Amino acid sequence: MGMMKEFQEFAITGNVMDLAVGVIIGGAFGKIVNSLVQDMLMPPIGLLLGKVDFANLFVDLSGAGHTTLEAAKKAGAPTLNYGAFINTCIEFFIVAFSVFLMVRWINRLRQSAAKS
Repeated sequence: MGMMKEFQEFAITGNVMDLAVGVIIGGAFGKIVNSLVQDMLMPPIGLLLGKVDFANLFVDLSGAGHTTLEAAKKAGAPTLNYGAFINTCIEFFIVAFSVFLMVRWINRLRQSAAKS
């Protein structure tokens, strides 16, 4: 079988299409989780912790004493944005837990189908 024909079979089979759909759905899901963390979870958590805005937590490495992350970015100052890192970690754990629940649900469906 020629390489082009083999590639055509590979590209047309369900595996590639399933992967493409998964990537597209995953990207959209990532945006939803990002919004959930930044817009719904972090504001109440920040309020409970003394009105902390995690997105604005940073260390100014320039020593200029910028009071906000926006001001530091405008000045081109190097910063360690640990608040953004905290948000990203929370997003990861939500996505990982969601995938775990989905895999767990699929495994239960497979087990019940196997018993039938």
